[in-house]
Amino acid sequence: MKETSRNIDTLVAYALSEGLIAPEDRVYAINRLLAVLGESEYVPAENGNSTSEIPVPAGEQRGKFTSPQPILDALLEKAAANGTLESNTPVYRDLLDTELMAGLTPPPSAVIAKFRQYYADSPEKATSWYYRFSQATNYIRTDRIARDVRWEYNSPWGELIITINLSKPEKDPVAIANAKKQKQSAYPACAICPENEGYAGTVTQAARGNHRILPITLGGEDWFWQYSPYVYYNEHCIALNKKHTPMVINRATFGKLLDFTDIFPHYFIGSNADLPIVGGSILTHDHFQGGKFRFPMAEAPVGQTFDVSGLQGVSCGIVEWPMSVLRLSGTDKKAILDLAEQILARWKTYSDESVEIFAFTGDTPHNTITPIARRRGNQYELDLVLRNNRTTDEHPLGLFHPHAEKHHIKKENIGLIEVMGLAVLPARLKNALSSLADCWAGGADCFAENAELLPHKPWFDEIASREKPTSRAEAEEILKREVGRVFAGCLEDAGVFKQTEAGREAFVRFVKVALEK
Repeated sequence: MKETSRNIDTLVAYALSEGLIAPEDRVYAINRLLAVLGESEYVPAENGNSTSEIPVPAGEQRGKFTSPQPILDALLEKAAANGTLESNTPVYRDLLDTELMAGLTPPPSAVIAKFRQYYADSPEKATSWYYRFSQATNYIRTDRIARDVRWEYNSPWGELIITINLSKPEKDPVAIANAKKQKQSAYPACAICPENEGYAGTVTQAARGNHRILPITLGGEDWFWQYSPYVYYNEHCIALNKKHTPMVINRATFGKLLDFTDIFPHYFIGSNADLPIVGGSILTHDHFQGGKFRFPMAEAPVGQTFDVSGLQGVSCGIVEWPMSVLRLSGTDKKAILDLAEQILARWKTYSDESVEIFAFTGDTPHNTITPIARRRGNQYELDLVLRNNRTTDEHPLGLFHPHAEKHHIKKENIGLIEVMGLAVLPARLKNALSSLADCWAGGADCFAENAELLPHKPWFDEIASREKPTSRAEAEEILKREVGRVFAGCLEDAGVFKQTEAGREAFVRFVKVALEK
């Protein structure tokens, strides 16, 4: 019992040091943790208080903030031994350690009040505090995010960012089996509904007891915003409609994005498209993604510009980017919204057989837009990325989607984050690239030894025909560069107007139609 008491003391000391609880909350917090762990005994420290510190994982330096995960892991091992932890597997460990942190997380009203206090000083101070808070509660699991693999690829379009996502937990066999026995529930309706705040979680729905969201008003409607628990980039946030209502792209959407930049001028904000294939993973709940980060697309220059007659205070040009992007900029929000609405309306009904763009198949629409808003000084910028989700016999997953020869690297949709130049690649690639580098440097036939690598064989054989690494490190660097090249190709596949003379001419034809009075 002494060890469990000491670990509880350590976790409470951590919560005190991070400002999650006040000194007056200490005894209450200890008792809440005991209850979650199914313990009824507690042995106080000899001095009647705790001076314990959070252990620092190997390779890390102690600072003001350290992940609470090591001490949570110690408590989970004790819970597994005494039967409180139903199964010592990832999903059940996440459910229990979130419940432990939930007992140390302030209620929503206190978090909202604190945020508003900081916001009155400056929006940037407020978001910095809230981001740190979301890490301190372990809602953002910094220990897992640190495992993600990341590098840059110097493409013809600028530096693209390549990441392999290792922070999303995979379902374990026990959780999958138990999910089949679990009674189906429609609460919360989806993974980002506001009702997730404080939710204990199940084997099929993530625990969010340590999660707090903040209210905002966008377009005169009640919305909330929060940080993503997976943080694909700095201060990766999500704005979500209070109501569980489907994604939609219209004038009101553009207005809400610009409203968000009024509230948080140091953040960008964007929306996934509202159609399958070219949209995000959640189309059933209207939401945006933003953050304090400059994506490669934001740094891409505008090439050809166009005269916008009849609208003062707004400019329009084609962004030099592998996807088909129009950038509107200016100080007049209404003028930008008027032009964006007009472009969307023209695009939704636009077809050009010469470049295989068809707005409809029967009554099924194909054209939509992925919009991204940001501030550049006192100017608004609104990027409109033209999308089309038509499928063909040759490309059943989408004509303007990564083509089949690239699926061994990227088969998933090109959503908002990828559109802007950041690849979120599946975890399986980490081991695959490592194995390929080992075999290549060692001269072994990795495909004979590992059938899971076979989907990469045509790609690898082509690389090996022109590259001769002299070390394993060089082999790995070559493979990373080639993955970046594939991702650049995925963006080109997703572009509706191709980077050819015919494609560029077709793009200009559309813009002229879109800007006609």
